[in-house]
Amino acid sequence: MFLTKHKKAVRAYLGRFRGAHYAINQIRYRRFKSVLKSAQKNKQQINIVIGSSGTANKNWISTEQSWLDITNFESWSRHFVPGQIDRMLAEHVLEHLSQVETINALKNIFLFLRPGGYIRVAVPDGNHPSCTYIEQVRPGGTGAGALDHKILYTFTSLQELFISQGFSVSKLEFFDNSKTFHMLKWVREDGMISRSYKHDERNQGGINNYSSIILDAKKPSEGYLPK
Repeated sequence: MFLTKHKKAVRAYLGRFRGAHYAINQIRYRRFKSVLKSAQKNKQQINIVIGSSGTANKNWISTEQSWLDITNFESWSRHFVPGQIDRMLAEHVLEHLSQVETINALKNIFLFLRPGGYIRVAVPDGNHPSCTYIEQVRPGGTGAGALDHKILYTFTSLQELFISQGFSVSKLEFFDNSKTFHMLKWVREDGMISRSYKHDERNQGGINNYSSIILDAKKPSEGYLPK
């Protein structure tokens, strides 16, 4: 009897939690549609954050997987027309996709970016010298969300992936194959990455405990058709 009552209480609690989550998601979706409609109507720059997980950045429009599946053309076309988006930001998103899903996503991103537009991408760094870090971020690792990680990239593998889809790539942060860290100056207004050397609170005293591969992948202004 006690277990039956306990299970009922748990189910009721989970039901209320799911209901609250759905309500919040609907509120955020309506805000997304309102802000996007205003930007489109007023011919403003359209900058979107892919898989924002509730975060908000000034002058950027947040999206979630539940209403923008980046692997699916129809999902994009419900909200945008090809060549309409000026900038995109994807922090720790691509490692949750399989190789096939990632290729599909990059084809859509390329299509919906304006010529000359770019996406700023961050993923866990497979060349990070810390064994603890690698254990946390590897597929099936111990870190938050790592059970759903599909691929652990190095800068070389990530760069080659984007180049294969027609993008030109600018390096911002990464460890090379010799475990040497490289970082170029970048500004948060062009796409804020919190899991970065400068902005992650785990990097106390200048020690790189947590950083990401960060790159800007730019769509050429003209003259390239993806395969």
